[in-house]
Amino acid sequence: MSQFSRFHFNMSKIKTVIWPKVILFGDSITQGSFQPNGWGADIAHKLARKCDVLNRGLSGYNSRWGKILLPRLFSSTNSEENNIAAVTVFFGSNDCALQDKNPQQHVPLQEYSENLKEITRFLASVGVSADRVIFITPPPINESAWEKECIVKGFTLNRHNSVAGQYAQACVQAASQCGAHVLDLWTLMQKDGQDYTAFLSDGLHLSQEGNQFVSQHLWELLESRVAHLPFILPYWGDVDPKSPESSLLCDQ
Repeated sequence: MSQFSRFHFNMSKIKTVIWPKVILFGDSITQGSFQPNGWGADIAHKLARKCDVLNRGLSGYNSRWGKILLPRLFSSTNSEENNIAAVTVFFGSNDCALQDKNPQQHVPLQEYSENLKEITRFLASVGVSADRVIFITPPPINESAWEKECIVKGFTLNRHNSVAGQYAQACVQAASQCGAHVLDLWTLMQKDGQDYTAFLSDGLHLSQEGNQFVSQHLWELLESRVAHLPFILPYWGDVDPKSPESSLLCDQ
């Protein structure tokens, strides 16, 4: 006799467990966040058995392309699918590329700001309110290190730290106008004149120290948004060994 027959339960009454979601949306700095010691991997570890942390990072993308893609990434009809606890929006490092050096990725400053606001409006339309959205500004750029990378690839330096700062400021302002929260990496990494270059692996992307920095500061913003979420499914010590079905197949 199978365990299902022994338990005599109605299969139609068993509810599928729906994990809330934290969605990380952005460019290569998000795409690479699940690497060993990456900031996304660390957040996922902290939220095990509470949330699914989904990586929707797209290397090389800017806010213009991200905005266009939104309807393909977020359902507007399935309320269970949209059980979203938080969304991070992390664009700007490609948007701020110099127009004359890298026109394909460059997005004008004003458009970048509007794109962030439109992303927030779209998320609200699928049930993700602004207080569950966290903007992350581009980090600072180590121009000397990034220039070496550019030369290897046959380019000239195509990003300036001062310009990244303008986009970071626009991101902070957009968050304020939308009612979203913001993690201002560009400012925090340079606070009190500290040497920010250790946070970057190649002048643009995050090093291990940079990933730790992002994880630490993002968690400070994210923790309060997920603190109310329960531990999903029973602790192993609470499973009835004589009738595990009664513990595992019934709502707790």
